[in-house]
Amino acid sequence: MKIIDAHLHFSADAYFDEIAKAAGHENSEEHLLEQYRMRGMVHGIVMGNLPVEETKPVYPPFLSYCVGLDSQVFDMDTLPQKLHYIEEHLKRKNCVGIKLYPGYTSFYLYDDKLAPVYELAARYHKPVAVHTGLTATDHALLKYSHPLIMDEAATKFREVQFVMCHFGEPWFTDAAAVIEKNPNVVADLSGLLERKIPDFGAFLKKKHFYIERLKGWLEYLDSYDRFMFGTDWPLANLGDYIDFTKEIIPREHWDDVFYKNAMRIYHLPAEASKSLT
Repeated sequence: MKIIDAHLHFSADAYFDEIAKAAGHENSEEHLLEQYRMRGMVHGIVMGNLPVEETKPVYPPFLSYCVGLDSQVFDMDTLPQKLHYIEEHLKRKNCVGIKLYPGYTSFYLYDDKLAPVYELAARYHKPVAVHTGLTATDHALLKYSHPLIMDEAATKFREVQFVMCHFGEPWFTDAAAVIEKNPNVVADLSGLLERKIPDFGAFLKKKHFYIERLKGWLEYLDSYDRFMFGTDWPLANLGDYIDFTKEIIPREHWDDVFYKNAMRIYHLPAEASKSLT
């Protein structure tokens, strides 16, 4: 079975080094490629966090990227002056979308000041991936990252394909409602695990409440063509994440969730489907 990681991060810094180590990995291109080959993973999509002025970021050939409007390097007040940089990214073949970080950056997805960004995404037929749900820092504000916020944006900007990152975790009920109502919203299943899980069976028992509700809302939607596998690398162990996703997705939908949906939603080139050698 081929696998595409539809949500990862890729950066050489001390913070990523530490969380990769906690996940049983090494934060390096060589180690990531080795792990991909070992597990049948053929491609990955980086959620960018570089300055948008860097219009030709260098990523390994087995990775595509979404240009990220990350609060650490991007000020929303300067958006009008940065639109041409965003467009330069979208013109690139290996740039497959835009990543927004509400919660970390204090804005609502439906704010009209984002309309030019959505217009670019629609013009270039590239999705807008959005961080939803809990945040990695207590300095962020959840009112901006709640999945219900996506409803108004998806309604106002119907021509845009939105990707609800992390399936709005832990607000699965609200996330499911937004997806059910809005045909232009899909989700990835990244960010639901962290670190290396020493005893997977014990983990499943301990997290029974959480897992059953997650599975329940996935079953309620019964729209497995609208979900994508993602790991949030280097946050979680890749082997654990594959096993976890197999636990929550029925076997007959594995090929869609692990591979086909990402190829279709992110319009990945044919070469992304080739096994890594």
